[in-house]
Amino acid sequence: MASGGCTFAPYQETVRIALVHLDVTGEFDRVIDAIRATDAETKGDIAGVEVDEAITRRAAELLGSKRNDAYEAALKVLREDTRQWWAATLARDPLELMEDDEPATADAEGLYRFLERKVFPWFVDRRKALLNRALICEQAFGEALDADKLEQLVRYEVHLDRKLERMLAMLLRLKDLRHGTNGG
Repeated sequence: MASGGCTFAPYQETVRIALVHLDVTGEFDRVIDAIRATDAETKGDIAGVEVDEAITRRAAELLGSKRNDAYEAALKVLREDTRQWWAATLARDPLELMEDDEPATADAEGLYRFLERKVFPWFVDRRKALLNRALICEQAFGEALDADKLEQLVRYEVHLDRKLERMLAMLLRLKDLRHGTNGG
């Protein structure tokens, strides 16, 4: 579910920093994805999250049903990447417990706990990140600004301002001389 991919070392925390005030716990977009995304792509991504969440809610409903095969039916309903996430959770060391100090178990109760404590919060955070891609862009552009290079630009600007002032003063003197010659 969470997108992978490498990022350059200085920008690994860009998304987290941009969204820190929203209490988003994961990193969901690579910075480049947020920068390149159009409004239409973002709307499509949000719609995709809503569809995925609806599918996951259907699986959670099945887990709460009285069906004998509730666990198997819920697994079939889940998206492949969610099933892989669940399988990876089950494959971890059993001593590595979930937050509630209970091990992940391959049954309806274990899967339901996983959906409630991991997957549904992921949807909330993912939606927040997508809705705030503009903040990620602003953070990335701010980090890309090299303040040390600004000092050099400021010196050039001052230098060019002085040159422009001298040139304008010279043009005014030439204009006065020209009017003085024409008038005399």
